[in-house]
Order: sequence, then structure tokens, then C-alpha cells
Amino acid sequence: MAALTAARTPAPEQGGGTRRPGPGPGRRRRGVRGTLWRAWRERSAYAFLAPGLILFSVFTVFALGFAFYLTFREWNILEPEKPFVGLQNYRDMVQDEDFRRSIINTAYFTGASVPLGMAVGLGVALLLNQPIRGRGLLRTLYFLPNITPFVVAAIVWKWLYNGDFGPINFYLLKTHLIREPLVWLSDKNLAMPAVVLMSVWASTGFSMVVYLAALQAIPHQLYESARIDGAGPWARFRYVTLPMLAPSTLFLMVMGIIGSFQVFTQIYIMTGGGPVNRTTTMVYYIYEAAFKFYEMGYASTLAYGLFVLLLVFTAIQLRLYRKADL
Repeated sequence: MAALTAARTPAPEQGGGTRRPGPGPGRRRRGVRGTLWRAWRERSAYAFLAPGLILFSVFTVFALGFAFYLTFREWNILEPEKPFVGLQNYRDMVQDEDFRRSIINTAYFTGASVPLGMAVGLGVALLLNQPIRGRGLLRTLYFLPNITPFVVAAIVWKWLYNGDFGPINFYLLKTHLIREPLVWLSDKNLAMPAVVLMSVWASTGFSMVVYLAALQAIPHQLYESARIDGAGPWARFRYVTLPMLAPSTLFLMVMGIIGSFQVFTQIYIMTGGGPVNRTTTMVYYIYEAAFKFYEMGYASTLAYGLFVLLLVFTAIQLRLYRKADL
């Protein structure tokens, strides 16, 4: 028996230890073949993923890369020559007074529309969170502006603001709040507030839904404990409701700032950037540079400038939220 066991035991090599088969070229080929076989076996999954991956690669990855390439060239659609200009487009952007004006207009629009839309949405959510009759229908009606196409909404509001036959001027004159019709979209002091009002109307539904979901997720035990401790309605709202709504508030603020920095449709339809560039926002200015003056290189530079501003604002908001949370 011992002899049989010794015969089956492989002899050790010189230098000690048993010899182990290395990977070798044949094993590597088997690994590649195995990978290809697994890919072929899951070909149906790759086939379903392919359209999305192709669209993402062409219209996002390639588009971003090509836009960055354009920022270093004077790329005019009508000109055959596309010379390399280095950082000249970036220097022009920094020195462009019209671009700085568009940043101010965008900041004005953002600072007015985002907090106002969130406040109105919170008020409506608090109202519709109460056990009132027909609140399901009211929630639907308040959310309808959010799903209305922006082009349609902008056209309707442009008619409402009409200085000759618009309903807003009609009722303001009937109630003697004004003495003469107001040219809402042609007055440099009224054009932007008019666009802000329309945008708040359109965004209230989304804020309402987010806040309503957050309100319904607050445990009732917190309100009961606060009520037992003698907290009134305002104290419960301040020390229970608002802190519990902080994540939703951050989400709405970030999404609202990103969306308002990209405002375009209502500006394009209602004011066309006027009067005297008082409503020319950053995206509308980029649109003019690209499709009015055909300066694709400069327009791409402006677009990357907008991206950097959005990145900075978002990072600041997240940092402030983390500090407040700590």
C-alpha cells in the first residue's frame, strides 16, 4: 500500500515544491474565447442596450467633446476657414459686456422665480395635505400647468399680457388698479417680472408634488409630541415641518437653479430677449451667438461657461446643506 501511494505521488522538482501549470498562451486564448462566448450568449441584452448606448455616445459624449474642440477655433458656419485661435474665445467671453448682462438677467430670473415657486408650492402642498373635500381634483388642477407644453403656455401668457386686448389689463382697468394699459412685455421694468410670474405658475405644480410627498412622510408622532409639549401651529411648522422638509427643499433648489439657468422657451416666445436686452438670459444669448450670428466656436465657449457656473452653484448649495446638516 505504501508503494502504491508513493507511485501516485509526483516527484518534487529540483529547487523544492511541486510544479504548477502556468497560464500559458493556450489558457489565455481560452479566456478570450470564454469572454467572447459569454458576450455572444448575452447578445440579446447587448442588442437592447445598443440603441441607448449609441444615442448617448453620439449626442452626448461626442457632442460634448466636439463642442470643447470648437471652443479653440473660430468656427463660423458661413466661412470655409476654421482657424485655430487658442484661448481667444475664452478671453472674448470674459470681456463680453452683453454676456455679463445675460448673467445678471439670469441671476435676476433665478433669484425671483426659484424661491417664489418653492414658497407657493409649499403653501399649496400644506393646503392640499389637509382633509378637505375634492383635494384629489385640486391636486390635479394645480399640477396641470407643469405638464402643459411650455410653448403653449408661453403663447397663452403672451396673449394675457397683451397691452391692447389682454385680460390682465382689462381687469386691472375695471378694478381701477391702473389708469392706462400696461405694456408688460415691452416695458424694460415689467418684462422680466412678467416672465417670472409665468414661470412660477408653470413650476408650482412640481414643487407642490414634491413637498406633498415629503409632508405625508413625516411621522405623526412628531406632531403629537410637539403638541403635548405645548407647541402651537407655527412652532410645529417651524421646528418639525421645515426641518423634515430640508432634503426636499435642497432637491427643489438645486433642480430649480439648474432649470432657471437654462430658461429659454418663454424668453424666445414672449420677449425675444428684449426690451433692450433686459430679458436676454444666458441660454438665449448662446442661441443668438450660434444661430443668429453663426459663431459656433464662441457659442460653445459660452455653453461651457454656463456649465462651469452651474457646477459652482450646485457645489456651493451642497456644501452649505452639509454644513447645516452637521
